[in-house]
Amino acid sequence: MSSQTTAYAGIDVSKDWLDVHVRSSTLRPVRQAQDTAERFRVPNDSKGAVGAVERMRRAGVGLVVMESTGRLEEVAASVIGSSGLPLAVVNPGRVRDFARASGRLAKTDAVDAEALAHYADAMEPEPTRRPGPQERALRELMDRRKELSGMIAAEQNRLRRITGQSVRRRIKAHVRWLEGELKRMEEEAEEAMRSNQEWRRKEQLLVSVPGVGAVVARTVIAELPELGSLDGKQVASMVGVAPFNRDSGQMRGKRTVYGGRGQVRSTLYMAALTASRFNPGLK
Repeated sequence: MSSQTTAYAGIDVSKDWLDVHVRSSTLRPVRQAQDTAERFRVPNDSKGAVGAVERMRRAGVGLVVMESTGRLEEVAASVIGSSGLPLAVVNPGRVRDFARASGRLAKTDAVDAEALAHYADAMEPEPTRRPGPQERALRELMDRRKELSGMIAAEQNRLRRITGQSVRRRIKAHVRWLEGELKRMEEEAEEAMRSNQEWRRKEQLLVSVPGVGAVVARTVIAELPELGSLDGKQVASMVGVAPFNRDSGQMRGKRTVYGGRGQVRSTLYMAALTASRFNPGLK
């Protein structure tokens, strides 16, 4: 790649907008490049993402990088992934560290997009495997189930401190409706699992572990489609449960875990608490 010209795109994602920075570099062994850039903003919706893909294709982009932003990137990532452009969805912490190391202390949408494009050029992360329509549907079902469970818990907490009978009746009626919705979400998730033989096989294997129930298994299947294609260390690192060393000289620091896929990690944490009571190997 010593004389090859490649274009990289960084996309900063917000609720309403996609800020795109296209960085074109002539790569040399010492990576001294004369850079040209194209910057533009499009709405964060399907139409805007399609327009961004067209402009990135015209610019000769060979790799697109965006941060994982708690589902705000899902529409754009789906459109870009379907277009065939290589896309890497990366950990925001890594990009922030890279931006600080490269001297970018200001933070705006345009600056963040430029930092992502620079990160793509310098680090060339591996493209991220994008979930298919069935996987996205299961993920949305499990997300909705978690939201409904949270709303039920919040309403039940309110009920404990409300004394007026009129308000209590309304809260109880709302809880009953939420519980009905929760049951329907679980039925739809069950139907989705029955329709996919590979998911069913994974679920049966996961629930065979004491402490892992159907909700945990389905969350893992939805949020970690790579499960089964990577070894244990790779999966642990991806989820964010692989401990990092903190050693220097004779000092041996405390190992810590962080980063990774928060939804999977938090679900596994609750499963681990249960397993520590009932699973002899973990107890």
